[in-house]
Amino acid sequence: MLILSEKEIMENYSMKDGIADLKKGLGAKRDGYVRSPERTVMNYPAVNGSGLYMPSADLEQEIASVKVVSIFPENPKEGKPTTQGVLVLSDAHTGEHVCVMNASYLTRLRTGALSAVATESFSRTDARVLGVIGTGAMAFEQVLGVLEARDIHTIILFNRTVNKAQQFRDKLIEFGVTCTIDVVDHVDSVLESSDIINCATRSNKPVFDGTLLKQGTHINGVGSFLPTMREVDLQTIQKANKIIVDDLHGVKEEAGELIHAAEESNWSFSDVYAELYEVDGDTLKRENEKEITFFKSVGSAYFDHAVATGVYRKAKELNLGQHASI
Repeated sequence: MLILSEKEIMENYSMKDGIADLKKGLGAKRDGYVRSPERTVMNYPAVNGSGLYMPSADLEQEIASVKVVSIFPENPKEGKPTTQGVLVLSDAHTGEHVCVMNASYLTRLRTGALSAVATESFSRTDARVLGVIGTGAMAFEQVLGVLEARDIHTIILFNRTVNKAQQFRDKLIEFGVTCTIDVVDHVDSVLESSDIINCATRSNKPVFDGTLLKQGTHINGVGSFLPTMREVDLQTIQKANKIIVDDLHGVKEEAGELIHAAEESNWSFSDVYAELYEVDGDTLKRENEKEITFFKSVGSAYFDHAVATGVYRKAKELNLGQHASI
């Protein structure tokens, strides 16, 4: 069995790689080869933590996976990461378990890749300003994904703790991001200037006022994944001309802002424009420059599966990792 560390994956598998492999996975889903049973979520209210157990398989490629990821937002107080995960890949022809890999970076990367694919299809082609609301663990790869999809000239950062936004800016600069990066002290400043808005928070109440959204804005919402969480408000849902989701079954169970809208307004899940795997870039896309578009992501195992398969193949090609018998 091959064992891959987070460091090995981060040093050898880029956002560009992740986007390419995710698109292959979306194609496999579109062609009917993907099996992805409903994930199991275990909540730990005493520490505001969650554990997710996520199986998937690609019947054409004959490879299966299961990811276990934990999200414990209080961990940084103890010097530990918020998100931790592992993923096991298995041969779906023989049942042999072929690889165990760290899945923390993998989770962040595939979520950024999802936003990249959605941004590519539904943001304006002339979008140049990216607004970021929430600069926690998931936000960095979200930015990298959008940078792959659009020629961004300015990034505007907002976090309730300004110091964390400043540290995030420093991290982007250290990574090699060369566009202008501004930190603002009020969320309204993000809405006033941004063509694309990334939200990556675990908030239980909306993080911005949807009435202030300007025409042509595209929003990626990836932080909330429980029915009690609501990153965006009802006004945003109602103003959006198109709502795209990563996995319809998942958002019906877990996307708090959409669940709330379905319960408290005339909006319903039948108003969802498309699931991401249905988007081919030709028939399902932004139709004009004034549309407000909202991509909601809660995650699904087959996204992790697609990226993990790509990691495994690259690891074998580059002779990465350690071999062990278990």
